[in-house]
Amino acid sequence: MITLIIILVVVVVAGFIVMGVYNRLVALNARSDQAFADIDVQLKQRRDLVPNLVETVKGYATHEKGTLEAVVAARNAAASAGSVEDKVQAETALTGALRQLFALSEAYPDLKANQNFLSLQSELADLENKLAASRRFFNSAVTEFNAARRAFPAVVFAGMFGFASDRTLYNVGVESRAAMDAAAPSVQF
Repeated sequence: MITLIIILVVVVVAGFIVMGVYNRLVALNARSDQAFADIDVQLKQRRDLVPNLVETVKGYATHEKGTLEAVVAARNAAASAGSVEDKVQAETALTGALRQLFALSEAYPDLKANQNFLSLQSELADLENKLAASRRFFNSAVTEFNAARRAFPAVVFAGMFGFASDRTLYNVGVESRAAMDAAAPSVQF
């Protein structure tokens, strides 16, 4: 009789542990999904700014058609990207194309002084700051999920629960970092 009670207690405790592991993995996975959804919303807002920006620049830099077409193509590729990896690549390309577009403003003083252009540029800079914060939150959520999935006892049950692999971090990549470093202003006295 005592053996049966001990076995029953062990089974109940093991069941609670398994249930706790499962619920934690589900919660962390949902948190990662929500964090990526936040990034997705801001990326859409950024993509929605691009046509207005292109139209504003078009009026001042009509012979810069190649740059404008590259920005539009990068925006369309970003809009149609599906997976996290595809979105990272497409958004990195869009960031590079936008940098080229903003570099044009240096050659066109009237464009650089245009209120609409300045407003769009400011709005885009604000979105970039929000995106950076959202990426940090997403990567934190993914790192927490991946660590919880690999920890004992979750590692024993993760595959059975459908959490067999790590989630992918939103990494802006070496090319994007190099572009950001190149875009940093140089101050000399």
